Amino acid sequence: MDLLNTLLDKGLRRELPTRDEALAVLATSDDDLLDVVAAAGKVRRYWFGRRVKLNYLVNLKSGLCPEDCSYCSQRLGSKAGILKYTWLKPDEASQAAAAGLAGGAKRVCLVASGRGPTDRDVDRVSDTIKAIKEQNEDVEVCACLGLLSDGQADRLRAAGADAYNHNLNTSEGTYADITTTHTYADRVDTVRKAHAAGLSACSGLIAGMGESDEDLVDVVFSLRELDPDSVPVNFLIPFEGTPLAKEWNLTPQRCLRILAMVRFVCPDVEVRIAGGREVHLRGMQPLALHLANSIFLGDYLTSEGQAGRADLEMIADAGFEVEGAGEVTLPEHRAAAGGGCGSHAAAGCGSEAGAGCGSHEGGAGAGVCGPVADTAAVNEPRTDLVAVRRRGAGTDLAPNA
Repeated sequence: MDLLNTLLDKGLRRELPTRDEALAVLATSDDDLLDVVAAAGKVRRYWFGRRVKLNYLVNLKSGLCPEDCSYCSQRLGSKAGILKYTWLKPDEASQAAAAGLAGGAKRVCLVASGRGPTDRDVDRVSDTIKAIKEQNEDVEVCACLGLLSDGQADRLRAAGADAYNHNLNTSEGTYADITTTHTYADRVDTVRKAHAAGLSACSGLIAGMGESDEDLVDVVFSLRELDPDSVPVNFLIPFEGTPLAKEWNLTPQRCLRILAMVRFVCPDVEVRIAGGREVHLRGMQPLALHLANSIFLGDYLTSEGQAGRADLEMIADAGFEVEGAGEVTLPEHRAAAGGGCGSHAAAGCGSEAGAGCGSHEGGAGAGVCGPVADTAAVNEPRTDLVAVRRRGAGTDLAPNA
């Protein structure tokens, strides 16, 4: 297929595809899907080999958010039966992080619901970062605390943070349909603050909220322009008790096309399969590893993921290997620009869709795969795959890692 040959060539040269080419990837047929995965997989292997980076989420503060993000189980007015608790103490957060690191994670993502941190909150998180790094010198720490005020990114960097996550989530044109308590421009501003402070910027999207192909291409092209080091791709978890509970728009094939399009547009960045992979990719998860080079291990913020051991077995069975703590994730031209975990000279995690003003929403379970058309009528809602997290951070039960 001429389209795929063109996109492969551009991906190896870091050349931006045209909008029409990106849209064409999303419009490919099921008959061409494996060809799409093969072409995007060559781009992924060229820049990242067969390594898979493992990331681990610690939800520092769950629920109780004043923002009205429609996709979020922690939003204002949410009736989802999630865990709700205030800030974990630094030693509690460090203990939670240790479980993920023992499972092979090299990055810990510290997330807190809310519009954005107060200066006191930054102090809390700074103490937590220091506690984690005292126990695990080589660990990467990514903070995800919502909208940043002036100077806060610098303070997190000084405390030892390596990265900051703040997702754009959807296109600028449809953002107001998803959230009204802050703007798309607010999110862009926070990503730029992270860059300016020397943090490795992490910013991604949520697919499955009823957006068009054009919206998906818009947000991915905007991400390319912002140039984050990592792009988490979330697939909406339609939690009961949220405004988007009935939005079951994704199939495994649709998810693979979206990941392929992201890889072609952002060929040399860390593309992470984030929240919802178990719910929507289901049995196609191993195939998605040919497109993305990063996943979350175990559970998410408010929902359960598949068992951590199953994640590791899936990676090995698919012929990939877990990226070691001593390996640099990003290609040399990116890593050399900023050092650390691979930030830019001008710049300074990501995950699921749902915590306050800039994070994640997770999914649960394994499932089925097979040829399915991209229609909601065929892709029946799999509410059985959505399970609220009841273990790990904020509970007395052992975490899934």
